[in-house]
Amino acid sequence: MPRIKYKYNPDSLSFDKVRLGIKALLIRVLGFLLGSVLVAVAYWVLFASFFDSPREKALKREVSQLTIQYDLIHREMGEIENILDGLQKTDDNLYRTIFEAEPIPSTLRAGGSGGVNRYKALEGYKNTDLVVETTTRLDKIRKKIYVQSKSFDGLISLAREKEDMMRCIPAILPISNKDLTRTASGYGLRIHPYYKITKFHYGMDFTASTGTDIYATGNGIVSDVLSSKRGLGNHLILDHGFGYVSVYAHLDKFNVKAGQKVQRGDIIGFVGNTGMSLAPHLHYEIKINGSNVDPVNYYFNDLTVEEYEKMIEIASKTGQSFD
Repeated sequence: MPRIKYKYNPDSLSFDKVRLGIKALLIRVLGFLLGSVLVAVAYWVLFASFFDSPREKALKREVSQLTIQYDLIHREMGEIENILDGLQKTDDNLYRTIFEAEPIPSTLRAGGSGGVNRYKALEGYKNTDLVVETTTRLDKIRKKIYVQSKSFDGLISLAREKEDMMRCIPAILPISNKDLTRTASGYGLRIHPYYKITKFHYGMDFTASTGTDIYATGNGIVSDVLSSKRGLGNHLILDHGFGYVSVYAHLDKFNVKAGQKVQRGDIIGFVGNTGMSLAPHLHYEIKINGSNVDPVNYYFNDLTVEEYEKMIEIASKTGQSFD
């Protein structure tokens, strides 16, 4: 029961019951409410300090699961990076070597994004370092994949170009040369048939009777058809592209015109004895980027290993050229 208060009344010489006014009642009620609130807050603080709410428990479980997922993602990204490294090494050391292309610079493969902080929006959280590290690593992988895909696009173009190039390289004998018996003189220092001095011979000579067919040794375009009574005599030049040029000299007749496209094996002319020639034969040259090279190294579409070795032996023994 509520405690009743009394107050002494000197007039009646007795104790009268004290009745609270509205103001006192309000103060008492407010004090009670304030005390209750303070007690409730104290209980809440103590509870929150030692116990998690259902929502907090759910959030912590979610954060724990996400952390585990991030760890798994890191492991998978490590495997992807190893695969990419293998592709890059194969690309640089095999594919680009085959197609005679320069490797992609490592600075381009691993180039950063640069500029402002792209991860600022991810900062300020408990697991910021983990999130930023994962995002940064993922961006680098994306960059590597993009560069590698572009590299493969380039390699596809190089492969198609290489296929065209292989058709254009002068890679067969310019005349029919069974048993290699028509090989007369090779590339290098030879005795000139007229001057009788040692002079560099910039091609190979093949003996054959006048009118023998001469073949284009690779796909190309006839860049020049020249008639002369001196030097190389009647001769023509094929531009094969990719820096390759072949020369056919001392011809009796031509079978092509300047500007005409030819395929490997087409008959382009006939053996003759024009110009400074000792006897009917074909003088044949190959040039790469303007410089003469030994044609004996370019018969890989015609000769077996044994025939190639025999060709080198015959060409190296001949001491005098035919032109």
